[in-house]
Amino acid sequence: MASDLRHEIDELLASGQWQRAAGRLQVLWETEGSSTLAGYVVSSFTKFRDKVELIPHRCAILRSFTVEPIVPALKACAFTAGIDLSVHIGEFNAYAQEILDSASPLYAFDPGTVILAVQTRDIAPELWRNSSRARDVVDRVANQFAGWIQEFRARSAANLIVHALEKPATPAQGILDSQSEENQGSAIEQINRSLRQVARQHRGVYVLDYDALVARHGRERWGDERKWLTVRLPVAAAHLPAMAREWMRFLAPITGKVAKAVAIDLDNTLWGGIIGEDGMAGIRIGAEHPGAAHQALQQALLDLSQRGILLAVCSKNNPPDAMEALAEHPGMLLRPEHFAALRINWNDKAQNLREIAHELNIGLDAVAFLDDNPVERQQVREQAPEVMVLELPADPMEYARAVRDCPAFERLALSEEDRQRNLYYAAERQRVTLEQSTASREDFYRSLEQEAEIAPVNTLTLARVAQLTQKTNQFNLTTRRYTEQQIAEMARCRDWCVLSIKVRDRYADNGLVGVAIVHHEGESSEIDTFLLSCRVIGRTVETALVAHLAGEARRRGSRRLEGWFRPTKKNAPARNFYADHGFRLQTETEEGQLWELDLTNAELRSPEWVRLVTATAEPA
Repeated sequence: MASDLRHEIDELLASGQWQRAAGRLQVLWETEGSSTLAGYVVSSFTKFRDKVELIPHRCAILRSFTVEPIVPALKACAFTAGIDLSVHIGEFNAYAQEILDSASPLYAFDPGTVILAVQTRDIAPELWRNSSRARDVVDRVANQFAGWIQEFRARSAANLIVHALEKPATPAQGILDSQSEENQGSAIEQINRSLRQVARQHRGVYVLDYDALVARHGRERWGDERKWLTVRLPVAAAHLPAMAREWMRFLAPITGKVAKAVAIDLDNTLWGGIIGEDGMAGIRIGAEHPGAAHQALQQALLDLSQRGILLAVCSKNNPPDAMEALAEHPGMLLRPEHFAALRINWNDKAQNLREIAHELNIGLDAVAFLDDNPVERQQVREQAPEVMVLELPADPMEYARAVRDCPAFERLALSEEDRQRNLYYAAERQRVTLEQSTASREDFYRSLEQEAEIAPVNTLTLARVAQLTQKTNQFNLTTRRYTEQQIAEMARCRDWCVLSIKVRDRYADNGLVGVAIVHHEGESSEIDTFLLSCRVIGRTVETALVAHLAGEARRRGSRRLEGWFRPTKKNAPARNFYADHGFRLQTETEEGQLWELDLTNAELRSPEWVRLVTATAEPA
């Protein structure tokens, strides 16, 4: 299969069919991904990296071991996920010096993410060999990590991913090790607990459970002793892509390449068999083989919904048959109420996916698609290339693993809004019913009984504010991405104002759904960032927010309020925002349009049907 796919990809590249080539490269990498294939995938993408939409990101790797052979696999993972990754590799075993020296190549590279990959045998060699004087080693290593993290955060706003330490395959004292409280394994666990505690004290610092990664692949098979002794490479060739994919589990959410919803096929995907032919009694779903494979997939999907990822159905089926199985089959873990959108018909699946994205008010590129049929998957890739199509394995027993391993479903933090997302969509269905029953838009707005709370960012809202800047695409005037630490730095600056907006109505508390960042200087105030979650767009909340910004700018002595609209492929819903609110176009360049509101003559008012509440500042 790999040779046929490579031949097809080469032909697509020769004919300039870049998007199709990208899709086939993704299939090739997901099905045949190996160290030897990584070079081909990277070189192929390099030929057309400027012809398709990729997110640029800079990643530095600080290490105590050889990582160079892993980098091609990391770049292949990134390219196939839509990320153009630039990588800086620190000098061998010089990680401490690079972190502590503000003039080091690390900071000159100006990374968005830094990976600190240090092994137990390098940072704690005496602990790797035995457990004597374990307490002294634990304290020393824990303090070293804490110092490095603190120094790094003082010098950089980049995200930091720190490898936790791994245990040896065989304890130095054999089975005696597990008979004692103060043993080799528990000492390493203590260091890792301390590392997690330190990471929680700093924004944008995350711990990679390297010991769990090694254990999943087998401690005795993970490494290659010959490679370690000769070139200081502790990972066997077969596992280099696994290391790269583990890094990608962090890089995907950091760069915003995440799925907000997953649309699932039914027959032979969510359950075994075909409901229209086999009937309720004939489909395979339950705790025993072979239905256990599909039940495991459903459990994995339920776990995604707990992360705030919406579930949808996209299936060619007779609706009554499918709905009966969803609602009544005793083996089902997922029921109709778990799905935010349903498309069960005989229509083209690409079109159904577009309708699902529209109904959920998210971009098509935020939708992942699960289907057992490779023909359906390929059609979606060609007809809706924005969709994240998972290349499911041929064996249903591997479906759940494929979902759990997908970086697009990873989250680095969960807000209350994430946990409540399914409830928000249930409330939205009630709003639609209300709108259809009212005589006018104004009556609908009044009936919603909306309340908007605008407040400066604080320690409790910082993570959600940063998350919104990183993942909001459609109603986002400038699409500037900020980390938690960057947001915190702006909030501490007197000339900057970072605001969040929470919205609630008669049906639900929508939570924190908007961000505005304004820079005040002299007689001018400039809107740096203005974004809202699409689930509240069209309800005049945006007018309430910009009216508040205008009022605040006027109170600070500004005579004009300015703001750029920087167009992207996804933010068309925000294109007319400034014009619709009385701003005048001042400048138009290749980057976008600069709009201005004359605060001495114009006055923006919050809509009468939005009750506006403002809160006082708290430190971020």
